Amino acid sequence: MHNIPRMMIVAALAAGALVAPAVSQARTDFSITIGPPPPVVEVVPGPRHGYAWAPGYWDVRYSRHYWRAGHWERERRGYYYHEPRWVQHDNRWELQRGRWDHRDDDHDGVPNGADRSPNDPHRR
Repeated sequence: MHNIPRMMIVAALAAGALVAPAVSQARTDFSITIGPPPPVVEVVPGPRHGYAWAPGYWDVRYSRHYWRAGHWERERRGYYYHEPRWVQHDNRWELQRGRWDHRDDDHDGVPNGADRSPNDPHRR
């Protein structure tokens, strides 16, 4: 009988561990009124098999911009990498963080992995 509550706690923690990775990958866009400074010039290293270069960008902490250096991201098969970027909307600046998206080579809204013919040249 004493093991039942303990087993329930272990099961709840395990379920939380399975959910946590999905939550940690959520986009965390935000906006501020101060635009980013010009980009810092970085030397991009040569190609690295199985990795994509994620360029550096201006991030914000305590209402101040700070430079985050570029780094390697492990490639994800069937995905492509969107670089982080700042977009201006009226008087606000929004940071769109880097992220991986499904490839959609024929731009029909269906990711290649679920598309019956992802490279169909006749598709509109």
